[in-house]
Amino acid sequence: MPRPLLRRPALAGVLLLLPLAACQGGEPPDPVFDDLASGLAGRDLGGVPLDDPAADDQLAEIWAAVPEDQQVTVEAGAVTTEDDTASATLDWTWQLDGTEWSYQTPVEATRVDDAWQVSWSPAVVAPDLAPGESLAIGTLPAERGPVLGAGDSTIVGPRPVVRLGLDKTQAEPGAWTSSARAIARQLDVGVGDYVARVEAAGEKAFVEALVLRADDAASTLTPAYADIPGAARIEDELPLALTREFAAPLLGTVGDATAEVVEESDGAIAAGDVVGLSGLQARYDEQLRGTPGVRVSATGGEADRTLFEQAPVAGQPLRLSLDPALQQKAEQALAGTGPVSALVAIRPSTGDVLAAANGPGNDGLNAATFGQYAPGSTFKVVSSLALLRAGLTPDTPVACDATTVVDGKSFKNYDDYPASGVGRITLRQAVANSCNTAFISQRDRLDDTALTEAAGSLGLGIDRDLGFPAYFGQVPTPQGETEKAADLIGQGTVLASPMAMAAVAASVSAGTTVTPRLVLDHDVPPPASEPAPLTAREAQLLRGLMRAVVTEGSGRFLAGLPGEVGAKTGTAEYGTPDASGSLPTHTWMIATQGDLAVAVFVETGASGSQTAGPLLEQFLR
Repeated sequence: MPRPLLRRPALAGVLLLLPLAACQGGEPPDPVFDDLASGLAGRDLGGVPLDDPAADDQLAEIWAAVPEDQQVTVEAGAVTTEDDTASATLDWTWQLDGTEWSYQTPVEATRVDDAWQVSWSPAVVAPDLAPGESLAIGTLPAERGPVLGAGDSTIVGPRPVVRLGLDKTQAEPGAWTSSARAIARQLDVGVGDYVARVEAAGEKAFVEALVLRADDAASTLTPAYADIPGAARIEDELPLALTREFAAPLLGTVGDATAEVVEESDGAIAAGDVVGLSGLQARYDEQLRGTPGVRVSATGGEADRTLFEQAPVAGQPLRLSLDPALQQKAEQALAGTGPVSALVAIRPSTGDVLAAANGPGNDGLNAATFGQYAPGSTFKVVSSLALLRAGLTPDTPVACDATTVVDGKSFKNYDDYPASGVGRITLRQAVANSCNTAFISQRDRLDDTALTEAAGSLGLGIDRDLGFPAYFGQVPTPQGETEKAADLIGQGTVLASPMAMAAVAASVSAGTTVTPRLVLDHDVPPPASEPAPLTAREAQLLRGLMRAVVTEGSGRFLAGLPGEVGAKTGTAEYGTPDASGSLPTHTWMIATQGDLAVAVFVETGASGSQTAGPLLEQFLR
């Protein structure tokens, strides 16, 4: 219990005439200051003799807004004693999220009878702390690092938004529930959930219902919203991409930290922090979010005062190879496509991924770099390399039959295959017109590893960490002749992503194996096994075969594009047959144009030339 201040006895003046040792009888003051230090750190002064009975209550008020788990140590320094007065310095150290705040406060004690009594003041806790003031700790958010594209253009950065919701201070309490319902209906959010959040919030709270980009808010909000009692709009900024759709499945989202994110962060993230929740924003969140600052304030006086402040450190930028203009052009090309779709563009000379677009039918799926689909006849570029290595040339005759049977399974060409292309044709014509049976007829020339090795030389099927979700595809060893035949035409067990097929086209254009590069500061480790290098002669022959697709084959509709364009169409059956017995088909097209390699994929379509082809042409044109 606090010890009340006692009157000194009248004999005190007489005692001054005695030897000094006599007036310093009793306990030394050091333990009292040690007890005070322990009590202050533990927020309990019950065992400390104080001259103010209200000291414990005042200390509770001072600490009320400081979390109980806040680490604070207090130590008493050297004690100086003069007559019946002792003084010391308290050394305070706060651990504030990796930042240390240290300071000293003076304290005195007075001898009453043979005991020491501490002179209480709020300034014992913090420098110049006045009666009625309390301590508060605030986090200073760090500016999130931008996501930069080609030429260090800003892809994701602070952009204006409008926070919409109910300001409970601007409406009568009786109207809160009805206003919440009206706001939820106006903004098309869940009525029940929003009403519950409004009812649970404090009486002075702003309860957010929806955040819109400033442009969207201007175009979608009706005058009726402003007429709702308490309906508010707060101008703010958030790290956003150029548009809502811009590389969204790849970049991911940013928002308030979820409970799961907070729990998994080991204290690095607190509730209310803005963090990356998915995609690249989540993978590189530690780099992007920076380090928050901290401020300790004295509150409750005439004005809040800052006692300590550590400024936040802004996040570091994430540099990507995406070209904003080409990315938006790719997304515009896919805008009217209903099924899952993707378009990936790579610069062959560097491997830079210039565009990785996902269509509106993807519903958040990153098909562009991580989709896993049978590549169909676009894989014949790989098969052609394997056959060239087996001794064929573009002029080697091959048999293009209407159908062929392998171990009881029948293979045929696509439905609108030109009749003039059937019969004895060259490998060049087989590629140009995409004759399935011609490639299957040459399977005996290849051993079981030939396709896998050829694929690796063109960047397909060899995994490595590129710093973003990337599927390189698979070309496993075939199990039997039927599977080998199917693999040759890009079906069977062969799989690829649009990014992987763009890398195939890029490797042909560059004359060397091209590894896609999107995250510029990410060091890509070497693959577990290096593929056989693509030779200059092989690349030259493959470019000629892809050029023939445009000049005399299934890609003739691209002939009017500027530059020397090479291409390959592809169609691959998948899924279950419809009522007529027909299977749905993936549709593909890859192309090269100057220092550009492109792959277009549509999950379900008529054929590569009819479905994927027009999208490719729109992008290249």
